[in-house]
Amino acid sequence: MDARLVALERWLRAELGNAPFTLAPASADASFRRYFRARLGDGRSFIAMDAPPHAEHCSPYVHVAALLRAAGLHAPQVHAQDLEQGFLLLSDLGTATYLDALDEGNADALFRDATEALIRWQLATRAGELPPYDETLLRREMELFPQWYLARHLGIEPGAAQRGVLDEAFALLARSALAQPVVYVHRDYMPRNLMVCEPNPGVLDFQDAVLGPITYDIVSLLRDAFVSWQEERVLDWAVRYWELARKARLPVAADFAEFYRDFEWMGLQRHLKVLGIFARINYRDGKPRYLADTPRFLGYARAVARRYAPLAPLARLLDGIEGRAPCAQ
Repeated sequence: MDARLVALERWLRAELGNAPFTLAPASADASFRRYFRARLGDGRSFIAMDAPPHAEHCSPYVHVAALLRAAGLHAPQVHAQDLEQGFLLLSDLGTATYLDALDEGNADALFRDATEALIRWQLATRAGELPPYDETLLRREMELFPQWYLARHLGIEPGAAQRGVLDEAFALLARSALAQPVVYVHRDYMPRNLMVCEPNPGVLDFQDAVLGPITYDIVSLLRDAFVSWQEERVLDWAVRYWELARKARLPVAADFAEFYRDFEWMGLQRHLKVLGIFARINYRDGKPRYLADTPRFLGYARAVARRYAPLAPLARLLDGIEGRAPCAQ
């Protein structure tokens, strides 16, 4: 018996006034959270979140949802909450994700909407609302790459020389990130977490938001874990964001070349982190499907490292491990 599902259904019955409803899985998640769609007989539907308190906390979700909605973004409304049990009742933003909907014909329009929403989110930044994306967190994320991707997935224990290359690259990337102006950072602002709806986009999976580097969310959007675009198109979308940000008086670099270097180096920090996370999700949590997208992220990382002389040692390290990944286990 799924005891948490039984408890969730009992809680929902009370919150919905004993109105009859059906409950079905709504989406998969890389974390311990689960989402269910509750459909009522009158045609209404809600999303029920189950976040086991021993592994997840609902309070950051509730807080960030309020920040997003106050900034004018279309985030779910929290209709009811039980933080002790780890249950939330949310508005339903539908079933059409950007990841499912994106194609060559609609990408410009969808990314325009997502970029404009991101600008509004960043403009709403206030100190003290979100935890800082500090050096400790940046480095802890990057350490997932040697711990889980190299050692656990590839069976490569970095020697002294490789460890030195990684340490120097991590220091460069952390310094670059910490030198950027800070704004609200969703931290997973990618097509899988954006919904095609009205107003567009709906924004999901924001509970890990922080106060951090201004390029983080736009590079997450344009260099995604699950869909890739030609470099010329990514560059064009990055220019559009930069122009809109400058017009809105956000503190992006005045020179686009400087902004794009920050964008690429921030992306590299994220690529290394995600390689580690996807390996960890497979070996620790038994969710192998994410490993299929690690070649995309390794490709991103290698391309960026090759373009910048200070990152050349990292590029050589990444080139050396390319093609050594085993099949998912």
